[in-house]
Amino acid sequence: MDQKRILLIVGGGIAAYKSLELTRLLRRAGIAVRPILTKAGAQFVTPLSLSALAEDKVYSDLFSLTDEAEMGHIELSRSADLVVLAPATADLMAKAANGLANDLASTTLLATDKPVLMAPAMNVRMWGHAATQRNLVTLKADGVSFVGPDEGAMACGEYGPGRMAEPAEIFQAILAALGLATRAATVRPLAGKRAIVTAGPTVEAIDPVRMLTNRSSGKQGYAIADALAALGAEVTLVSGPTALPAPSGVTRVDVESAREMLAACEAALPADIAVCVAAVADWRPAATGAQKIKKGTSAPDPIALVENPDILATLSKGARRPRLVVGFAAETNDLEAHAQAKLARKGCDWIVANDVSIAGTLGGDDNAVALVTEAGIERWARMAKGEVARRLAERIAAELA
Repeated sequence: MDQKRILLIVGGGIAAYKSLELTRLLRRAGIAVRPILTKAGAQFVTPLSLSALAEDKVYSDLFSLTDEAEMGHIELSRSADLVVLAPATADLMAKAANGLANDLASTTLLATDKPVLMAPAMNVRMWGHAATQRNLVTLKADGVSFVGPDEGAMACGEYGPGRMAEPAEIFQAILAALGLATRAATVRPLAGKRAIVTAGPTVEAIDPVRMLTNRSSGKQGYAIADALAALGAEVTLVSGPTALPAPSGVTRVDVESAREMLAACEAALPADIAVCVAAVADWRPAATGAQKIKKGTSAPDPIALVENPDILATLSKGARRPRLVVGFAAETNDLEAHAQAKLARKGCDWIVANDVSIAGTLGGDDNAVALVTEAGIERWARMAKGEVARRLAERIAAELA
């Protein structure tokens, strides 16, 4: 069978980073990728990174004498089996719907005689605007196919439809458009698998007003739930109190205390995977005041504490143990030594150790972790929590293959 070819147009938006992962998936499947990077898209991903992953030249300038001599834009527009826009910004959709052609991307879209697939990405208000919706109707009438957008949290802080579909979902749409849908399972390796992910802090009440808790934001756990779902897993996210929206396609169960979190995890069994990311309180008050404890003339009595159940150890050693149990170790010192000790003590398969003494880790968007297993320690460079999640999800998929 002849090799299939994709012309990938990368528009300007924060979701452009997903085009790199999409390119990697396409090349891994043996599909050729020829990229067009818009001027705005180059603000988010570099031509070098896109070219390296595509293993082809990146085109960007309509008036490049060299590019036109080597591959004229008309030939470029017809050199592939499918044209894919990811992200398809509001601007690119508007140009395509109205036949505008003032740069290489829009000229290529107007000149192509190949099928077109768009993966929209924009602010929720831009997506819902009457002009964008009119353009959507026009493009569909013109035969353009769409994948997404998903509903979720935006980089701008808003929530709703407009988030670009995940690379694995776009990849499946491409396979379907190319008549290769039966190969979709190669990028949904966790299809049919059930996963439990815990995330966020737990809250232990002292009285109706006061509580014991911690600084966990839940971002890493939510990203892992999202990444596992993108690979096809049926994910139950057991979450302590956070301000985060549930990832698309994930079932979220809201809890507060460690005991509630354990009960929710046990209710979600059986499962193939458990990833315990939540920062669970080790201790809770022995008694909870029915009324607010008032400040008096003397110091209050010391708060007696009792130990909370150990969720990671309970899942690791229980009769309905998931096939793969992954714990997290948030440490401020002796990171790897503590993680190795925790691996042995808890009975889990892996520990993901992260140094929370680094400024910006707790509550931030980046993380530097070490994956600790019986085979040794694998140290990962500091990266976005979403990238940590993607790498971990792929490792889990490989382990269960």
